[in-house]
Amino acid sequence: MNAFVKQALAGLRVLLVLTVITGVLYPAAVWAVSRLPGLHANAEAVDTTLVAVPRDGDRWFVARPSAATLPASGGANKGELNTDYDAVVAQRRAEVAQREGVGEAQVPEDAVTASASGLDPLISPAYAALQVPRVARENGLAPDVVRRLITDHTDGRSLGFLGEPGVNVTALNRALDAAK
Repeated sequence: MNAFVKQALAGLRVLLVLTVITGVLYPAAVWAVSRLPGLHANAEAVDTTLVAVPRDGDRWFVARPSAATLPASGGANKGELNTDYDAVVAQRRAEVAQREGVGEAQVPEDAVTASASGLDPLISPAYAALQVPRVARENGLAPDVVRRLITDHTDGRSLGFLGEPGVNVTALNRALDAAK
């Protein structure tokens, strides 16, 4: 058998194996996991802390901005050199600074930029700390109580070294409900 035929057969075998893995096994596994008990109740999705659940009003911690509308998810393909995107970020920065009563330079980047899916429930500890005075005041809680809630709902780096620490806003707002 010549080298061309050997390479073609090897390529065909790899194609078939990867087609079975990515086209059959992986989708079947995702489908099976979605059917596990506890993920659905009465044919409706169960509330989760894996998705940012926005709440209206100044009493709550605010998640990252999102262009997504539930149940859909999606981001934008505009980058930092896009003037439209720059204007949106500048407007968000001004709004956050006004809401929190701080200078625009104090607003963390995650307060003005959306996550890739637009549904990420995590914010930086800096953004959570920026919101403490407003949330404490609006809920009639001591700032130290609110800071403790942030600490309790801050996740460290994955595997101890991947990514950045994050505060789960959905879980934090639920804990805020319970703290009152």
